[in-house]
Amino acid sequence: MISASEWSVIALSLRVALVCTALVVVPGIVVGYVLARFQFRGRAIVDALIHLPLVLPPVVVGYFLLVSLGRNGWLGAWLDSMLGWTLAFTWQGAAVASAVMAFPLMVRSVRLSVEQIDPQIEATARSLGAGRLDVFCSITLPLALPGIFAGLSLAFARSLGEFGATITFAGNIPDETRTLPLAIYSLLQVPGGEASAYRLVVLSVLVSIAALLLSEYLQQRMRKRSGGRV
Repeated sequence: MISASEWSVIALSLRVALVCTALVVVPGIVVGYVLARFQFRGRAIVDALIHLPLVLPPVVVGYFLLVSLGRNGWLGAWLDSMLGWTLAFTWQGAAVASAVMAFPLMVRSVRLSVEQIDPQIEATARSLGAGRLDVFCSITLPLALPGIFAGLSLAFARSLGEFGATITFAGNIPDETRTLPLAIYSLLQVPGGEASAYRLVVLSVLVSIAALLLSEYLQQRMRKRSGGRV
């Protein structure tokens, strides 16, 4: 039987994952589109920096977040003094840490999806008088929806499994920042916690599978609507 504390962990993990997904959706689409359609000086450096969280140890990413967004960090101090926002060691901070780790996955999915769209379709629309923003909203974005949904599902799943950056930047605070991976880790450190950890492991697998199946279903629907062009 799942206890109230275990349900609390699940609810917190889902909330963090949903906020993480919301944080990466707009910048992920914009950056993925820019990398797919524009050539500019320093593009390779920008691309490398965006994908850096994928190759760095998550604890290193969490440390960078702590020294920049912590209460004494260069940006965190400004947010605290000007807006009263404190991200470090809060569930919002856990969502930010997950978003930083998931952002490269979102960008890569969008970029690959946009690159598969024939640029001639966009060029034809622009030759008929449509502006770049109109072309993006009416042609590029709908055709790229399968890739966008794939990126969102990857971001959601990445957030559910995030450990290193979260524990470094947000800590492991019960009912505040203790997400599923942190709760499983904590339970394995105490005698008699194996049964509860096993239940959380099973639940995390089920939630992740459900998210991936939903993403695949939505991608298939988008492909049918776009006539299989993406």
